[in-house]
Amino acid sequence: MTNVIRINNDTWQIDEDFVRWFLLCGEKEAVLIDTGVIGNARETAERITDLPLKVINTHADRDHIAGNKDFSVFYMHPSDFAQYYHQMPLQNAEALWDGEVFDLGGREIEIIHTPGHTCGSIAVLDRKYRFLFSGDPVQNGDIYMFGPYRNMQAYVKSIERLEKRKDEFDRIFPCHGECPLGPEILQPLKAEAIEVLEGKHSGESLELHGRTIRRVKTAHAGFLLD
Repeated sequence: MTNVIRINNDTWQIDEDFVRWFLLCGEKEAVLIDTGVIGNARETAERITDLPLKVINTHADRDHIAGNKDFSVFYMHPSDFAQYYHQMPLQNAEALWDGEVFDLGGREIEIIHTPGHTCGSIAVLDRKYRFLFSGDPVQNGDIYMFGPYRNMQAYVKSIERLEKRKDEFDRIFPCHGECPLGPEILQPLKAEAIEVLEGKHSGESLELHGRTIRRVKTAHAGFLLD
């Protein structure tokens, strides 16, 4: 089941059971930021707009890519290609890069590489409306940092990088947890991730996806670790 929320005249938030994705419209074309877990992203978007559609994936975790099957091409940072093609080997990915800008027609969006949660995680900066679509790294829910493709040291550097650019956006739209958030979450999120790296939080063991992991709950988020 999906719940469509209008953020403004050109932007929509689509909530599924435990993940959300976004539709951004310009004057010439529209972009889906992720395609969710149910797989009806194209159908949902075409009920809202008749503009030509592009897909940009924030990363290659399963709950963000199911609707890609209905598109002949999509864009993703190539550092996540290996993870993606392990799950969906017949899809056609195009590379996008840090600093790349897409002009939707009167609305420019910039790609910011934010590795850590996955190698190819990105955020999308909407310059017109001063929105940041953060994918999974910036949220106040549980951030998956266990298993392959995850790295806490890289995560800290990515949050630090976003913090340095916080004057460029007023609202953060994550794919999990509360939405929207303010840029003021970045500093404590970075500080708490550093504390986790330094072993200042013991956490608790739990079973998830058939494996035993450690959950560290901090004031602003949770970190799920090996």
